[in-house]
Amino acid sequence: MRKKWFGVVAVVLALMVALAGCAPREVVTPPQPPIRIGALASLSGALQDYGQQMRRGFELGLKYATDGTMEVAGRKIEVIWEDTTTVPDVARERAKKLLEQDKVDLLVGPTSSADALAILPLAEEFKRVIVVEPAAADVITGFFWNRYVFRTGRNTAQDAAAVADIVAAPGVRIATFAPDTAFGRASMAPFVPQAMARGAAVVHQEFAPATATDFTAFILRIKAAKPNFLFVAWAGANNPWRQLMELDVQGAGIKIVTGAPEIAALRLMNDMVGMRGFTVYYHTVPPTNPMNDWLIAEHRKHHNNQPPDIFVSGGMAAASAIVTALRKTNGVTDSELLISTMRGMEFQTPTGLRHFRSEDHQAMQPLFEIVLNRVEGVDHPVPTLVRVIEAGRIAPPVTVPVGAKR
Repeated sequence: MRKKWFGVVAVVLALMVALAGCAPREVVTPPQPPIRIGALASLSGALQDYGQQMRRGFELGLKYATDGTMEVAGRKIEVIWEDTTTVPDVARERAKKLLEQDKVDLLVGPTSSADALAILPLAEEFKRVIVVEPAAADVITGFFWNRYVFRTGRNTAQDAAAVADIVAAPGVRIATFAPDTAFGRASMAPFVPQAMARGAAVVHQEFAPATATDFTAFILRIKAAKPNFLFVAWAGANNPWRQLMELDVQGAGIKIVTGAPEIAALRLMNDMVGMRGFTVYYHTVPPTNPMNDWLIAEHRKHHNNQPPDIFVSGGMAAASAIVTALRKTNGVTDSELLISTMRGMEFQTPTGLRHFRSEDHQAMQPLFEIVLNRVEGVDHPVPTLVRVIEAGRIAPPVTVPVGAKR
């Protein structure tokens, strides 16, 4: 009998050991790989200030959009920065390095329109989405567009429409002045039809070499044309504002109109108080919204109490769009899924709500009519809001080539 019980006990123990071996084990989910963003900007060269602003804004934007976690759907965000040096060949080389060696999931940038045009074909070749900010030439989301291109910033056609909406009217004579660059040409090409559609005449145009520092001859020819308004579009440190004042363009009865530039350039425009124009962003101009309030406070906290500038705002908008898209895809970076998600997508920015137009992926957004005023204690003329120019009033035509793959 005792042997029988020993046998039963042995069988039970064997079963217990077998069952223990079959007990469910804790499933350990492997960590998700980081989302890798390849960021291209003019961190040196002619547009260095713009590129550094964009970088600062993009990094702040990621912090804001992820509530400080720097991750989406459990995936960390890793940003790899490359300096285009504001040279298109270098921009293409650095973009290719990001795509081939660093295996980034998507691209953002660059600062220069010429750099952007060198990079766009690579986005299509490698089938990676590129979020363009702040390069503004309208052909980026027009003739040279491909389906991987999304632009969070405004384009030069929107700028042109804003200026025309402010000054063009029947009988008005307008001259234009811009650098002979992709940006400068793209700024003026859409302005002429916009102004003429409102009854104005464009009587003279000047394009100065990108490296020019003496603008005397150009300005004298403009004065000789006797326009009512001079529309100036400029980007870069070698701007013509000082010489426009020294040659007394406004004293000749010519009113200057422009997009209010970055703060450094505004410091050269003290004699232009009272000028009308528009702005993409000045920190006190957009109607109050939580994102801009946060940006102003955070930027002042970390950057010597200085307010954010135009391209800081643009960098933040790009980060907001990317995080919004990645949240919608639950962190999946497949390009086809991103494209279908981002077409028509709305996203918050420091200037308010924007959305990507489905036809060409250009962000539709408001701009702001302003007048330059003197404010005590501020070392530059301050853009003051006159009115919000709603996105629908300045929506540019869709100029994607017929037959382009969408």
